[in-house]
Amino acid sequence: MIDFQGQTAIVTGAGRGLGRLYALELARRGASVVVNDLGGSMRGHGADRGPADEVVAEITAAGGTAVASHDSVASPEGGAAIVSAALEHFGTLDVVVSNAGIFGTTAFEDLTHDEWRRMLAVHLDGGFHLGQSAFRAMKSSGGGRFVFVSSSAGMFGQPMEAHYAAAKAGLIGLMNVIAIEGEAHGILANAVLPTGFSRMVTETVGDEKFLAESGFMRAIRPELVVPLVVFLASRACTFTHRSYSACAGRYARVFVGLGDGWLAGADTTPAAEDIADRLDEISATDSFLIPDSIVDEVLEVCARRGISAMPDDAEIAFPNSGPDVRSADVTTRLPAEPRRTSADR
Repeated sequence: MIDFQGQTAIVTGAGRGLGRLYALELARRGASVVVNDLGGSMRGHGADRGPADEVVAEITAAGGTAVASHDSVASPEGGAAIVSAALEHFGTLDVVVSNAGIFGTTAFEDLTHDEWRRMLAVHLDGGFHLGQSAFRAMKSSGGGRFVFVSSSAGMFGQPMEAHYAAAKAGLIGLMNVIAIEGEAHGILANAVLPTGFSRMVTETVGDEKFLAESGFMRAIRPELVVPLVVFLASRACTFTHRSYSACAGRYARVFVGLGDGWLAGADTTPAAEDIADRLDEISATDSFLIPDSIVDEVLEVCARRGISAMPDDAEIAFPNSGPDVRSADVTTRLPAEPRRTSADR
């Protein structure tokens, strides 16, 4: 059985909706939970201590352990304070579920600078502020788990949500780098793209008849997202640097693939017309690579060109994070050959 006995988890945006369910389940499985929620509106205005306090009361009434945090992830001080709450109350930090977010529907041409900045401040800046403080704490204690809550809107696109989509896609980029830099320290980072019925849905759709009668709306029960988040937050999860979708009881990996493309002659300088002529080959997706980092693309091209990526065929390595990143002996070794797959596998 997956349990979190002796572990401390931070869940942001845990006062309502999906975040509340994550916090309740982690606590039910033994985690001491920092229930963080500013208590603002769906569009990011105001504050209310009630939602976080109510979830803490719910957890403790069920025999669990939790403490409320009302700090905002949108500032460096807020992110640090949330981590401090975990360390001061429970002495350790093992899990971070970065779930805090706001939402609003606006056409791209009508989107204001303030709306853009407010959205990124909570989702993307919030992921950074909380993540950096948590990363330092996890590194000093020997590891931990990050689960970043992204969105299909960011990976696939959603009309009227340019600011939200950009912020959520940015979290995938943040997760990618935390996964790479954290792996040597026992820190694993993955992302979830959830679809669940919540106030984000009700306040956006607004049509009560549609909400009540749509089969899809009935199918996206929020509790169906919880198992995936809990697994990724647990020690049973031993991989890093992945994204998964949870939608109406369907769970699936989401990835960015790099196709084989067209390799122009080494001594040629292609023109735009060559791109047009080779577009089908360039765009093909029947065989592809899922890069573990930017280096995989470099290695793939070098292998096809028959050239070395490094002088004297030296092994490529990333420096680990920390004050000694320039030290030659502090490195994370990368595979010599990128791994390929095919669409029919």
